[in-house]
Amino acid sequence: MSQFSLLTKRRFAPFFWTQALGAFNDNAFRNAMVMLVAFQMALPDAQVSLYTNLAPALFILPYFLFSATAGQLAEKFEKTRIIRYVKLFEIAAMVIAAIGFFTHHVSLLLVVLFLMGVHSTVFGPIKYSILPQALERSELVGGNALVETGTQLAMLIGMIVGNSLMLIAGYGTLAASLTTIAIACAGYLVCRAIPVAPATAPDLRFNWNPLSETWRVLKITHEDRAVFNAVLGISWFWFFGTVMIAQLPNYTRHTLGGDGSVNTLVLTLFSLGTGIGSLLCEKLSGKRVEIGLVPMGAFGLTVFAVDLFFARPGVVAGAGLGWTAFVAAPGAWRVMLDLTMIGASAGFYVVPLFAFVQSRAPRDRLSRIIAGNNIVNALLICIASGFGIGLTALGLDVPTIFLITGIVNIAVAIYIFTLVPEFMMRFITWVLVNTLYRVRVDGLRNVPDEGAALVVCNHVSFMDPLILMASVRRPMRFVMYYKIYDLPLLRFVFRTAKAIPIAGRGEDPALMERAFELVDEALANGEVVCIFPEGGITRDGSIQNFRPGVDRILARRPVPVVPLALRGMWGSIFSRRDSALRRARLPRRFWSRIELVGGTPVPAADASAVSLEARVTELRGDAA
Repeated sequence: MSQFSLLTKRRFAPFFWTQALGAFNDNAFRNAMVMLVAFQMALPDAQVSLYTNLAPALFILPYFLFSATAGQLAEKFEKTRIIRYVKLFEIAAMVIAAIGFFTHHVSLLLVVLFLMGVHSTVFGPIKYSILPQALERSELVGGNALVETGTQLAMLIGMIVGNSLMLIAGYGTLAASLTTIAIACAGYLVCRAIPVAPATAPDLRFNWNPLSETWRVLKITHEDRAVFNAVLGISWFWFFGTVMIAQLPNYTRHTLGGDGSVNTLVLTLFSLGTGIGSLLCEKLSGKRVEIGLVPMGAFGLTVFAVDLFFARPGVVAGAGLGWTAFVAAPGAWRVMLDLTMIGASAGFYVVPLFAFVQSRAPRDRLSRIIAGNNIVNALLICIASGFGIGLTALGLDVPTIFLITGIVNIAVAIYIFTLVPEFMMRFITWVLVNTLYRVRVDGLRNVPDEGAALVVCNHVSFMDPLILMASVRRPMRFVMYYKIYDLPLLRFVFRTAKAIPIAGRGEDPALMERAFELVDEALANGEVVCIFPEGGITRDGSIQNFRPGVDRILARRPVPVVPLALRGMWGSIFSRRDSALRRARLPRRFWSRIELVGGTPVPAADASAVSLEARVTELRGDAA
């Protein structure tokens, strides 16, 4: 089922349109206000500069003040009721904005900007915590991709509409006022169709002190190292995007030689690229939460940001070219490609991170973790503004700022991936598996989202652990032959995945006993452990007898057993159908079609080596 089918589902579509209309109104109002203040009120340059620099700070301020409170609201109360109050608040804010537009009362408009910041602050934790309640886990990537795409396009259209409406001679304020009020009313009407989303922590003791609650929310966000570093990754995305987008007006004028229409084209390319990258995430990840796409996105951000330093069209700075003349200029297409691919890389980068936080964080804390994410985002956005202003004050031109930002991005990405090697490990396994195979999965929902479980699977090739790592959403501890564990190129992956090396009793009895101890310890800690009970890779394509080690594990720690079966691996490049010499030459089958299927969990009391062997054999069928 395509991710776009979610747009026909009541559990998703009303929320999607509510979010998109809100993003549209935020940007329509802000740009209409900028047009009024900067171009139509004949204010002195110093006053215009004061207002335009004050505006972003006023919009961001509520994120620092109220994010923690908003996270509590989203967990303690039913979410759709809060959404309705938020949309009514937006209608009231737009009515006040209309008064400000007609009276040219700049201070009143700045108050409205602060109120819209409050609107976005309260809606933020709901925006991302409601998705796991409304969607299946397999739909999380697609749902986040649609929300990200819809938000980007709504923001872009809102910017264009806000500018255009205020430019209507004689009727600009009326048109902007009526449009923003109408969109706010439409958002309220649409949000009434959002299904009920029950409170995830109804017994939460509410803390009205924003300072102490902010500190507590940040501590909750920091508790899971992987989640917190995903939050840092998301916040870095906002830093990168803030620096890049803030430079675009000057970049358009001084480097591209374009006018306002070229600035709109540049924003459009960036937004469309982000939407395309976001939507491709579901296709590339196979509808799973695939954080292996994050390093690819980070790499793309750097490559194309750095290339913007070298991609300079042969036009005169300040030439005032329209967008059609710019597109025809030498070198313009390279710039357009870079901007689009920066957006696409941003989609690859941020959508899996949001889906990862949603799938990994506890449901009763997710809203507060999203609130913590918003606080860190706001901090990084403020730092990004200072970073851009500082580099400009040093006399650096915009392409050089892009170059520095791209280089800093790769340094930050390496730091984050060093803190959480799982990101890079998933990237390596994703690239390897998807380069060598076309994998179809079925029944993997049987691997439980929480709690201990033992996974058993047939063993056909050296790539089997990597295929399972790339296909099963939940991290698993693999028990694998120590010589495979020690392969030079893959040892990093196996160590990061906390694989458990094992040897035969005749080879190293101490290592064997150590392996059984680690398996029991992992199961006792509620982890998933995967074993290949045949004890080695098949040499003839058939499933070998399951060894009694599985019985020993279950006797000591009775946990559910999930049978998996690999199909179509026999004869692939890393199976033992061919000799080592044959495998070293051109492979018989490249990018093979294979399948990984899962069966229903078997209670420990009903599981044995013999019965599990029969179950895996049945799942595999004739597709060796």
